[in-house]
Amino acid sequence: LNDNPSHYKITLSGTVKSPKINFDPPFLMLMPVPLNVKTETAINIIPQHYLRQSQIQVELPELELEDGDRIYPFSVQFREGQDIVLSSDGTNKELICHISFRSSRPVSFLGNIFFIDEEEN
Repeated sequence: LNDNPSHYKITLSGTVKSPKINFDPPFLMLMPVPLNVKTETAINIIPQHYLRQSQIQVELPELELEDGDRIYPFSVQFREGQDIVLSSDGTNKELICHISFRSSRPVSFLGNIFFIDEEEN
């Protein structure tokens, strides 16, 4: 520096944190309802460590009935959008997802609904 022959060594260290999503509540149980009646609940999606904007996509299960018919009784709605946004303080804003179920046929289900970001996490 400035023709000074001294050498300077800089050491950098850091921690890489992978983006992840938590849910509140961590699992969902919808109450039994009569046929063709909708039951619905909201869950909080809590993104962490996202450094750039991403969008959540949802994979809903297809259910096979006893007679072989297939139905999609679940639906989701993000009333305030499904973008993960980095706020000015470096945290990610929570998203609210409304999950509903309606079926014209008797059915019960135990399984997964997948929430996937743009990088397929």
